[in-house]
Amino acid sequence: YFAWRYREFRKFLAGAFFVSSGVLFYLYLADVPVPLLGTGFVETPAQSGARSIVHCILFLLCCYFGWLHKPKA
Repeated sequence: YFAWRYREFRKFLAGAFFVSSGVLFYLYLADVPVPLLGTGFVETPAQSGARSIVHCILFLLCCYFGWLHKPKA
């Protein structure tokens, strides 16, 4: 609800998703498995690649609705 209502928050989310998609894509390209803290689970590079695609799509959505889309009066 908060992100839907406030344009500045969507701008912030766009930046956060941009950075996270870049980091996840780097981990995918570098073929680095990432262990999750406090668990025995390890995220594979393929999972990082899939997450980077999802975060890139979320970045594009937040970017569009944060900067490009004109709010209704």
